[in-house]
Amino acid sequence: MMVSAIIVAAGKGVRMDDNVRKQYLLLDNRPIINHTIEVFDECNIIDEILLVVPEEDFVFCNENILNQQNFQKKVSLVPGGVKRQDSVYNGLLAIDNIIDDSIVVIHDGVRPFIRSEQLTECITYATDYDACIFGIPAYDTLKKVNSSGFIEDTIERNTIWFAQTPQAFKYNLIRKAHENAICTGINGTDDAMLVEQLGIKVRVVMGSRCNVKITTKEDLLLARAMVIEKVADS
Repeated sequence: MMVSAIIVAAGKGVRMDDNVRKQYLLLDNRPIINHTIEVFDECNIIDEILLVVPEEDFVFCNENILNQQNFQKKVSLVPGGVKRQDSVYNGLLAIDNIIDDSIVVIHDGVRPFIRSEQLTECITYATDYDACIFGIPAYDTLKKVNSSGFIEDTIERNTIWFAQTPQAFKYNLIRKAHENAICTGINGTDDAMLVEQLGIKVRVVMGSRCNVKITTKEDLLLARAMVIEKVADS
């Protein structure tokens, strides 16, 4: 089985409101993206890593990300697209040596707290079910609010889950899903949604509230506090 990892880090990070892209901000004196790559590098069942970043960042990434840390696996840079969906598709096209049971695991570059054993679990489920994502059950009360800011309904949360990454798929399935989305004009908020559009069931496994996506300054403060707590417990 060939397992390829696509780490998506091509966003502009506008919600962070910083002149440095969020994936390059420092977490424990290293760029956030380094922490994420490190987990994939240490996962034994992953064969290759494709890092999707803005093409204009290639020189920066080579000099300040890849050459500053001795990763065991080769990390190939892939140019990002206009949208996240485009960036993932670029990553899919960059994968070589596809075999029948090839698996692709897709992850947000700014989720640095994923663990190697969680990657293995997600990939294993994708091997059995063709498509698998991490998620966590909704834990707050959910309200449907109209454009004027008033509540229209309270949503039953027992069957509602927050989707996370990693998301893992058989290669042929996820590529077909992306190409179907291109043909039909579907803009998905995650890769699982594109697979759902094909009528394929996607297996959800329990993620973690620690698997935070760093998109705002508040998220970064939380991440830095989590690092301090991790160091204190070690």
